[in-house]
Amino acid sequence: MDSFTVLGPWFVTADAIGDPSALDLRLAVNGEVRQQANTRDLILGIAELIEFATSFYTVHPGDILLTGTPEGVGPVQPGDRLTAEIQGIGRMEVAVRAA
Repeated sequence: MDSFTVLGPWFVTADAIGDPSALDLRLAVNGEVRQQANTRDLILGIAELIEFATSFYTVHPGDILLTGTPEGVGPVQPGDRLTAEIQGIGRMEVAVRAA
């Protein structure tokens, strides 16, 4: 499923981020902002998320932990264009295609 869990086009190392507990996140669909939040708004902080995850399974260098999503999720349609941005990392655009 090429359209699920799209990651990239960049990955950065921890030393390039600074404080992962204070990153602005933004998602727009066709230019309309649908989600805007900051990692400081997470119910569990970054360290607590890692601790929780590792209580269930082994985490290796390079593994990615997905945390869920802020308020604002809504349907998208084929032809829509999603733009996601994370402060200090970058921006990516994804075109929604028909299945």
